[in-house]
Amino acid sequence: QVQLVNSGGGVVQAGGSLRLSCRASGRTFATYTMAWFRQAPGKEREFVAGFKLDGGKAYYADSVKGRSAVSGDSAENTWYLQMNSLKPEDTAVYYCATGINYSGRLSDTREYEYWGQGTQVTVSS
Repeated sequence: QVQLVNSGGGVVQAGGSLRLSCRASGRTFATYTMAWFRQAPGKEREFVAGFKLDGGKAYYADSVKGRSAVSGDSAENTWYLQMNSLKPEDTAVYYCATGINYSGRLSDTREYEYWGQGTQVTVSS
């Protein structure tokens, strides 16, 4: 089992920045992929960013490309999503997720077995 704990959300004005954190524990050595998703009220969960934990390139949704960056501290099993130039449409609950297999679909929720509890990001206009 792997446990993920999200943190770092909050209320920020449009144009501001936030850094979300995801701390992993448990059988983290078995994980292969890491991603961030978000879900706004009344909408489906959508992909934000993802990458393979063996050092692969990170991929971003078009909606956040150029404004977001993923990073991590493997020694601490903690991963980050830095978001800049935030917009009201970025308002959502943000989740980190990790998977133990990889089928080539980083943007698919079915790629991931373990999920954090989510952290709310609210961007005011």
